[in-house]
Amino acid sequence: MAPPAGHAHTHAHAHVRSRERVLRICAAGGDAHVLRVRLLREFRALLGADAFAFLLTDPVTSVGCAPVARVPVLPELPRLIRLKYVTRADRWTSLTGAAALSGLPEGERGPLWEELLRPAGVRDVASAVFRDRFGCWGFLDLWRYGAEFGAADLAYLDAVAGPVTEALRHAQAAAFPARPPGTDRPGPLVLLLSPDLRVRGQTPEAPAYLAGLIPPEEGRAPIPAAAYNVAAQLLAREAGVDPNPPRARVHLADGLWLTLRAARIEHGPGAEVPPPSDREIAVTIEETTPADRLDVFCRAHALTGRETELLGHLADGADTGAVAQTMSLSALTVQDHLKSIFTKTGTRHRRALLARALGT
Repeated sequence: MAPPAGHAHTHAHAHVRSRERVLRICAAGGDAHVLRVRLLREFRALLGADAFAFLLTDPVTSVGCAPVARVPVLPELPRLIRLKYVTRADRWTSLTGAAALSGLPEGERGPLWEELLRPAGVRDVASAVFRDRFGCWGFLDLWRYGAEFGAADLAYLDAVAGPVTEALRHAQAAAFPARPPGTDRPGPLVLLLSPDLRVRGQTPEAPAYLAGLIPPEEGRAPIPAAAYNVAAQLLAREAGVDPNPPRARVHLADGLWLTLRAARIEHGPGAEVPPPSDREIAVTIEETTPADRLDVFCRAHALTGRETELLGHLADGADTGAVAQTMSLSALTVQDHLKSIFTKTGTRHRRALLARALGT
């Protein structure tokens, strides 16, 4: 039975008003955590989601980090993340618009649904990805227990995807203040995970940095969700689900960017060598290199390919004349590109620009 005409009109009006509020939230900006908390409040009020996970991602690898989440099975978090990454159905790396698991036949919803969500009583999951030509900036999962998501719900998520993507990218662009001189530099820090992503050991300094990525509740140990994500991407790559490397770059605080990587532990000569899938996984956390930091900086500030190339030459120490010669440009054209870079990055001179871009 179709809903009464008045009900449909009220429903559509609520979606329009919510989109307007989302636009205001996105325009107001704020850091990436505050932005997502505000957006989630709006999404949940309109869509009635019982649980959620809203992750930032490395713009190149699409590997998740720094989640804002309330998941339906927190004690099973390592398993949930592992299954999320090895599930092909509605994977954020292949989405071109919002999607709901209820739109797929039961047998095609993948291991996350079959092994964890359905037994936990979840009725449906709506997923959205926030991607533009500069990279993938985040993805969102919303869980419902009582009802499935409808076409209007997915259309709403599609309608807000553009402004949310831009706001997430702007939030990441704002995470590049120049590093204070004399600031301590981390690590490398290491976590050792079992093949099913349970923590088996870690270096002494690792918990402090993990707590910075996801502040724990008082009296609780930090949740190493960022480490789980890069390790899960390693499993997805090994399973042929996604070819991207198990790596994520994430802002911690005060302009400090960290890079997390995952790799299998190799055993020494003479040791009994288990199958690759049974080997432990090491996750390393270290300060992002200047080159990798520069890449995210250029993407987050929406620099063109030419502007990115020019800034790379400046980072290597070239002056205007050398840049002009290398890029086969006139000195005036180089200066025009620089003015555009200054405008996009909110800087006024090269020294400030390079300090922010390279973290030096």
